Amino acid sequence: MSIVEKETVSLQFYSPEYKGLLENYSLLNEQKRYTAFPLDALQKCETEPDRHPVVILYGAYPAGFFVLHGWEGVKEFSDNENAILLRAYSINSTFQGKGIATDSMRLLPLFIKENFQQKNEIILAVNHANLIAQKVYKKGGFIDKGIRAMGREGEMLILHMDL
Repeated sequence: MSIVEKETVSLQFYSPEYKGLLENYSLLNEQKRYTAFPLDALQKCETEPDRHPVVILYGAYPAGFFVLHGWEGVKEFSDNENAILLRAYSINSTFQGKGIATDSMRLLPLFIKENFQQKNEIILAVNHANLIAQKVYKKGGFIDKGIRAMGREGEMLILHMDL
């Protein structure tokens, strides 16, 4: 790849072909406090059909991961049954700093509209101390309506994006 080329970022539902590539997924120590590793999140997805795992591809390589969780996840934070919860979002530390998070946030609304037509809002919970993630989410169009919840690591901001 030359200096001017940039790999394409895309979103795709998880499939088993990515499992081996996700086994060596790494997160910075600070990030481990706030999110799940993809293989751990996938275990919950296997037992809860309302969870939909998604890989963030950088070219053909899974550089990031998140889960879209339906009503069972949403109801803890919102009364909107047409919302979907973004959870377990991360970018493999090897790929951080390449704009992948920004690009994935830009792609997220269309991905949800195409695959979950009945959804009209995306919500997420981010720890009050996780300032880097808050910056990514807000840059991606999420807004803070002042709603808070308590999580395992303290107070969380509940961010929203209308679709």
